[in-house]
Amino acid sequence: IRRQRQMCIRDRLQGDVGCGKTTVAIIAALTAIKSNFQVAFMCPTEALAKQHAATISNLLKDEINIALLLGSTKAKAKQKIYEELQSGSIQFILGTHSLIQDSVEFMNLGLAIIDEQHKFGVEQRQKLIKKGKGTHSLIMTATPIPRTLALTMYGNMNISKITEMPSNRKKID
Repeated sequence: IRRQRQMCIRDRLQGDVGCGKTTVAIIAALTAIKSNFQVAFMCPTEALAKQHAATISNLLKDEINIALLLGSTKAKAKQKIYEELQSGSIQFILGTHSLIQDSVEFMNLGLAIIDEQHKFGVEQRQKLIKKGKGTHSLIMTATPIPRTLALTMYGNMNISKITEMPSNRKKID
């Protein structure tokens, strides 16, 4: 990430539910964090943000500082999160549209991950990405889009597809 900071990478990752998109996102996030950047992971619903936060916290809670910012987060807790994002002590923030509010400022946002990208407008996605300087983005979706249409819509993005399900995966609830 450090070497390519001047040239923002825009990636789109498509695959069925349960194929491993979140695992790819976590690996990308750890790469950014190990290069001293912050990561923002935006989800369209509080339920999905909480689910991702629980999964990521269980995996990484002892290694990095993770926070969850939702519309329902209490004012005092929000203020603490805002301060810790600005100081850089929060390395990985998950949330909903609350991440694109003007009061959310990052010290060094290096990667913006957007899950279920079709549920956000172009300006909403850009607003999160522009909260950093030269921020890379990983846009994820389970909604299939034909390659020709994807190239038209996302011409400046790398498009990757996960076409196989992982073996021994857990049942999706």
